[in-house]
Amino acid sequence: MFELYDDYKMIVYPSVRTAFFPDEIYAATKKNATDATLEGTDAVKNAKLGFPFPIPKQGAEVIWNHKTKFRGSAVKRFNNQAIVAQDGDFKISKLVEDVKFKYANLNDQSDDSNKLIAYYLQEVVSPPRVAGQVTLVHETADQSSGGRNAWLYDPGIGRTRRAPNVGYDNPSLGSDGEQFNDQIDVFNGALDRYTWKLIGKKEMYIPYNSGQMNSPLLSYEDILGKGHINQDYARYELHRVWVVEATLRDGQRHQFKKRVFYVDEDSYSIAVVDCYDNRDQLWKLQEAHLTTFPFVPTTSGSPELIYDLQTGRYFATAMTNEDQISDFDVSYEDRMFLPQGLARVAGRR
Repeated sequence: MFELYDDYKMIVYPSVRTAFFPDEIYAATKKNATDATLEGTDAVKNAKLGFPFPIPKQGAEVIWNHKTKFRGSAVKRFNNQAIVAQDGDFKISKLVEDVKFKYANLNDQSDDSNKLIAYYLQEVVSPPRVAGQVTLVHETADQSSGGRNAWLYDPGIGRTRRAPNVGYDNPSLGSDGEQFNDQIDVFNGALDRYTWKLIGKKEMYIPYNSGQMNSPLLSYEDILGKGHINQDYARYELHRVWVVEATLRDGQRHQFKKRVFYVDEDSYSIAVVDCYDNRDQLWKLQEAHLTTFPFVPTTSGSPELIYDLQTGRYFATAMTNEDQISDFDVSYEDRMFLPQGLARVAGRR
């Protein structure tokens, strides 16, 4: 980024380790340390409520800690996204996302809470050409037994259908190919197409305590600039991170041949990812501007950025500056996330 843009900078602040979780999560994590196992890359066994692998021995275990971290019981998120062109021009698209977390849920530890990670329901509000499209995902804790279940509702034809391609390097809706489905929440979904090597830990400057970046006093015009966001509002700190290298398996297909993940030690939130193309060239840089939300409590990226170093474009998601803030006080019944109800969801926002 420094080589590409003369005006690029990183303002580094003293490190403040703000990440924390409820006591119940820590107690369950301690038990998981001796009980939980990972079969292959995608089947977590005997884990409950907390981080499955607090003493990770392989790279896939670190990524599973990110995928299963405590985020509250449920959330309604008003997600604003933008594709920023080379000249800095952008247009905002809006999503509303309803999520019920099943695995790390203090209020609902039912029999299936160790089998499902979350229910995820997304409706596109704008732009008008795709408004009303609804995506439903049931994310499992055992991707090896069939993986996630997903459905799409298309208002143009008024039908709900199974969605076989909501994963891997299929482009996410509204990203114009700048975000793959498995880059949502920095990384999600099955790990099976890669080998996962745990490199170890190191100290690294990462985006952290990014409250200013999320201020409602800032507009998207203030934040989104040519080539990169306005770095005056970005906050970097020196933190210890787990380093995990994912390499595409022989015979598998993905547009990223290799990815290197840098994962915050305190929260297991992925902060930065280097993504390489099939020529072994650095192609995309992901940055999650981590913020601790003490009222949940959890630590998560807001916004999340994907810089395309080859085209000069970038994609910004998880922005709320000009919209309602995420609502963590919502409560959802499981029946809200049945595929037969998607038609009723469309157009309600």
